[in-house]
Amino acid sequence: MEMPQPDPRVLSRKSRLAARLREVLPDDAVIEDEAETRAYECDALTAYKCPPLLAVLPASTQEVSDVLRICHEEGVPVVPRGAGTSLAGGALPTADSVILGVARMNEVLETDYANRFIRVQSGRTNLSVTGAVEEEDFFYAPDPSSQLACAIAGNIAMNSGGAHCLKYGVTTNNLLGVTMVLMDGTVVEIGGAHLDAGGLDLLGLICGSEGQLGVVTEATLRILRKPEGARPVLIAFDSNEVAGQCVSDIIKAGVLPVAIEFMDRLCIEACENFAKAGYPLSEALLIVEVEGSQAEIDYQLGKIVEIARRHNPVELRESQSAEESARIWLGRKSAFGAMGQINDYMCLDGTIPVTELPMVLRRIGELSADYGLGVGNVFHAGDGNMHPLILFDANKPGDLEKCEALGADILKLCVDAGGCLTGEHGVGIEKRDLMGHQYGPHDLDAQMAVKDVFDPEWLLNPAKVFPLDVSEARRGARMAAE
Repeated sequence: MEMPQPDPRVLSRKSRLAARLREVLPDDAVIEDEAETRAYECDALTAYKCPPLLAVLPASTQEVSDVLRICHEEGVPVVPRGAGTSLAGGALPTADSVILGVARMNEVLETDYANRFIRVQSGRTNLSVTGAVEEEDFFYAPDPSSQLACAIAGNIAMNSGGAHCLKYGVTTNNLLGVTMVLMDGTVVEIGGAHLDAGGLDLLGLICGSEGQLGVVTEATLRILRKPEGARPVLIAFDSNEVAGQCVSDIIKAGVLPVAIEFMDRLCIEACENFAKAGYPLSEALLIVEVEGSQAEIDYQLGKIVEIARRHNPVELRESQSAEESARIWLGRKSAFGAMGQINDYMCLDGTIPVTELPMVLRRIGELSADYGLGVGNVFHAGDGNMHPLILFDANKPGDLEKCEALGADILKLCVDAGGCLTGEHGVGIEKRDLMGHQYGPHDLDAQMAVKDVFDPEWLLNPAKVFPLDVSEARRGARMAAE
């Protein structure tokens, strides 16, 4: 994966830059030692690594503002970093960039149960937002698989989702406002503790912008009352295509489960060996969960079971207790760790119309056979958010390149089926060179014109989102025009 060459002028100013940053930050918040900066050389897309010039760990909006102002004055690129759980290389540094980590910004700033919002610093982890309000029977809906570790900052950058977002939506549906710092150090407030702001939808622009426009330091999030109850049903099938058709029929019937999760045989076997959840060793498995009052749960599950039986499931298991519900979810929640015991893998993220699930699953199987690499499918089937896991050997020459080529073909398949390149992981570096498959030149130009407004020198999160040749040409033209 090609990255831009470091600017020698920036590299030569490392000592001066570090000294200036220590004027506005505590000594231990500026990481200069080369061995220590290696902790920030990659995110969860570990195939690509590059130690940054420096790393800084501010603890407040003011400190973030000071850091960005100094880097702007010095012409130094800045890569915002949440918890480093990005699977798309969204926080991969360049050799001449400063990593700006928000991990120390983890406080709850305000909680308002009457108006159902919480305001937090953006370094707070996803799961701990619910932890802060659950004693009052509230919760924060978006629940990425990495929610124990991932930060709200990264969730906002990538517009993250999760298993239970079929009903409640992804981050953008639960984000009310942000405090954001622009590259020149200007602090702006967008949205707030209300449903919608007047004027342009700038909040919708910020959520999912992958650190291209500014650094979010505080977030106002919607919190919801916990449902009265929830119950899953496990449904096993003898083919991926039939399971995909069952998902499509559930959605077409107007039933809105809180989650519909899909696993294929490769994932089922890995999870069963790892978690021993008692899954049937079938070709495909669905976990469908509904919630509400007991009457609502019974009615919804009744319709779902009726639809599932039309597709001749090999097993149908409706949970009868909290313990059984936990076991049904145990394997799914262990899926990524379980697959890691089999081999190295790359986790993709593409979205398709639910009606295209049978066709796309069939084509993924054909592509897997063509490339000679195994593909495990585990994903949020209810909203068509695919997560194919391509197995490869990182120590075998050529295997990574073959894996990437297969991944590109799968993502192009998603777009051709009427979907898009990403549902929640973002574009990062992983998909940037595929953006031309989804967007035409005029579309990309319009997107880059937005970045021109927020970050005229193109210093924020370089080499991400846009094809590298296009973004480097744009950055060069902007600098020449200054």
